[in-house]
Amino acid sequence: MGRLKVSGLALRTMALRRCLPSSYRFASTLRSKSVSSKAEAASSKPKDLYEVNKTLSDLIRTGKLKEAKSMFDKIQQRNTVTWNSMISAYVKRREIAKAQKLFDEMPARDIVSWNLMISGYTSCFGYKFLEEGKKLFDQMPRKDFVSWNTMISGYAKNGRMDEAIRLFESMPERNVVSWNAMITGFLLNGDTLSATEYFERMPERDSTSVSAFVSGLVQNDQLDDAARILIECENKEGWREELVQAYNTLIAGYGQKGRVDDARRLFDQIPSNSIQREGRNGEFGKNLVSWNSMLMCYVKAGNIVSARELFDQMVERDTISWNTMINSYVQISDMQEALNLFSLMPERDSMSWNSMISGFAQQGRLELAREYFEMMPQKHLVSWNSIIAGYEKNEDYKGAIKLFVRMQAEGEKPDRHTLSSVLSICTGLVDLHLGMQIHQLVSKTVIPDVPIKNSLITMYSRCGALLESRTIFDEMKSPKNVISWNAMIGGYASHGFAIEALELFELMKRNKVQPTYITFISVLSACAHAGLVDEGRAYFKAMVTEYGIEPTIEHYASLVDNVGRHGLLEEAMDLVKSMPFEADKAVWGAVLGACRVHNNVELAQVAAEALIKLEPESSAPYILLYNMYTDAGQWDDAAYVREMMKRNNINKQAAYSWVDSSHC
Repeated sequence: MGRLKVSGLALRTMALRRCLPSSYRFASTLRSKSVSSKAEAASSKPKDLYEVNKTLSDLIRTGKLKEAKSMFDKIQQRNTVTWNSMISAYVKRREIAKAQKLFDEMPARDIVSWNLMISGYTSCFGYKFLEEGKKLFDQMPRKDFVSWNTMISGYAKNGRMDEAIRLFESMPERNVVSWNAMITGFLLNGDTLSATEYFERMPERDSTSVSAFVSGLVQNDQLDDAARILIECENKEGWREELVQAYNTLIAGYGQKGRVDDARRLFDQIPSNSIQREGRNGEFGKNLVSWNSMLMCYVKAGNIVSARELFDQMVERDTISWNTMINSYVQISDMQEALNLFSLMPERDSMSWNSMISGFAQQGRLELAREYFEMMPQKHLVSWNSIIAGYEKNEDYKGAIKLFVRMQAEGEKPDRHTLSSVLSICTGLVDLHLGMQIHQLVSKTVIPDVPIKNSLITMYSRCGALLESRTIFDEMKSPKNVISWNAMIGGYASHGFAIEALELFELMKRNKVQPTYITFISVLSACAHAGLVDEGRAYFKAMVTEYGIEPTIEHYASLVDNVGRHGLLEEAMDLVKSMPFEADKAVWGAVLGACRVHNNVELAQVAAEALIKLEPESSAPYILLYNMYTDAGQWDDAAYVREMMKRNNINKQAAYSWVDSSHC
């Protein structure tokens, strides 16, 4: 497993280098050629085969699979270790076809060769792969425990427990791993009763059996059963010192379910050693994972005070301990305390820096966020995403775009999170041209998932390109979530396509998608634009009675706008008075707009005065009231409004459009 992680990291590094300046690539190429020349020397000179296999293994371990295959092809005399090393490399990367080709070419196979191929097929999900693995299993001249257990695990992972049971029952002999594979399989498929039955039937157990069983019960929300098993095994088996991992798993499980008191009770049952490491003298005691698990329980529950008390009691801390505590302060916006801990932290990693960047950005302190970003010893993709998202959230769109351009220039490849942030930036700027460029980048860089497609729908809708947004919406193959529907309905509603918005809402209901308060804001807005008063009232009522959604100020504003446009000004004022909160500028703006249309000067004066109190610097209520007075021939009142504007230093604001004219 360790090799696979190293290989993945090396592959990502190789991909990144292709984007870097040529001078950097040249230096890297020199280093690469140095390793390759060693490999060629090892394969061309008559050296001991052990050394050749070791060099081949080193190339595979460091992710240089292409060089490894080149070396393999040049080796004149290969043994089974040579073949198995190459097959193992392909299996770990799930390149099964290449592994099978080598396996078929092998002059002689040992049991390891067969087991490698079976593990390769069973590690891939799907009926076809599993059947290929079973064919090889049946063809094996000799089977060992690994062969049987690998096949059982493959069936279990693919949810085919009936076949796993048949295979298990036909085993000539079983070991602890066989039983563990069956129990883990049952738990993986949610069958806790069968898992418990097999666990109790086990002729012998080890600490791994108990830890895996407890972990599986926790994952299936059987926390009380997990606690009972833990206590029984602790009293029976006699290897209490080896059960710390199971205790830690259960503590974390309690934390996930908010059962902090139960977690603390279990934590306190583990003795405290002077050194927080398990296994020094075979003693049963808290290790770092125990402390960190309990720390995370408190943080998840929002009990930062208890978390800090526990943190201060820790004899030894690792980066997880520090990052958990720092991030807890970031979450409650206590950046001063987060900064204090960050300053004391002996070894910071990228997560430590990213927490500080995100925290400052959340508070709108972009200069500090940028300062810490620039101070980072090494910037990772998450770091770039954090600072770009911070700029986007604070609506510094141009600054965010500059960072995005710099990120690409420095060779960092954007991922879904980056692209989602940049699409939000395009939405904020209402820049269709930029949005289309980012859409092209999305197509070249990632396979768009639902969140990315939702961002695209929102961007195109905001820019007025409703045909493009509807095309993306209709072409979504994976199930659309409520955000997808809201984005499209909102796009239609905001651009005056009320009928299309309401038809889509009805389709949404037929598709059994539960609407949210955001959905109803768009629906009520569409009703207002289309003059559908009765429908607006009905939707408002259904929102409360059928869907249990409490009306917000936005819902009231849309309904007030709807009835007001229809000339029902008395009903509009009744709605304003019945609201459980103070009316805002949107509500009073709707009232004032209706008064302008229906020439109700008296009520317009009330609405305008309320708006002036809410937005003293805005010219809109003054202008509307002035125009109404002039239309009614009330010149003295109109002159008074003009005088008020001069006295309060109010200037008329220039009009603008949110729609990108490049698409018109």
